Amino acid sequence: MMNNDANAPAKRVGLLGRLRSWFFTGLLVTAPVLLTVYITWAAINLIDGQVASLVPGFSELRFANVPGVGLVIGVVLITVIGAVAAGFLGRWIIKLGESILNRMPVVRSIYGASKQILETVISTQSDAFREVVLVEYPRKGLWVIGFVTGGTKAEVARRIDIDMVNVFVPTTPNPTSGFLLFCPRKDVIFMDMSVEDAVKLVVSGGIVTPPDDGKPVAKGASTAGKRPASRKAPAKKSAGKAARKTS
Repeated sequence: MMNNDANAPAKRVGLLGRLRSWFFTGLLVTAPVLLTVYITWAAINLIDGQVASLVPGFSELRFANVPGVGLVIGVVLITVIGAVAAGFLGRWIIKLGESILNRMPVVRSIYGASKQILETVISTQSDAFREVVLVEYPRKGLWVIGFVTGGTKAEVARRIDIDMVNVFVPTTPNPTSGFLLFCPRKDVIFMDMSVEDAVKLVVSGGIVTPPDDGKPVAKGASTAGKRPASRKAPAKKSAGKAARKTS
């Protein structure tokens, strides 16, 4: 009996269907570009506005209305402050300022916490946010992406006599908020995934999934169609057996 579905002519896509397909294709192409430009432009305008309010006489400059000038001036000022702070006079001024801030009840807590976080993250010898792990959370059988922020130390490590790590579990789509978990090292799965790929996975809600080949993927490289050599061997054997049966 002949299959009528196989001989049936393919359905022609109407004009409305083509227009809809073209619209979504254009949306996929332009939306990331427009979103990137919008966020970059908003950030530049925000920084320019802050610099204009902090630097006296900034609005009177000829190039004050040029976008990005405030960003450049901000980078230069931060670099100059860093150069001054590295010297003897700068260190003395910083110690004097810190001694004044440490006498303020609320301000000293904010300053101390922010300084410690920045020193930990920016330090080149720090292991914070350099390892991606899988953690069973919030219950057994459910897994989440987490970032190792360091080994568990101080009183927490003394109270729990187990080799533990501090894991930050971010929320979706805002990875700046999340939960701090003290996890036994044996209960977490360390991933080969980079931190950048893990952040993309979290922010996209699982839509953007990084490739998994056990090796760093070069830019522009594609892993589609690649299979381990051990998987191809059984196919050759089965093909040889089929040939012997037919003979």
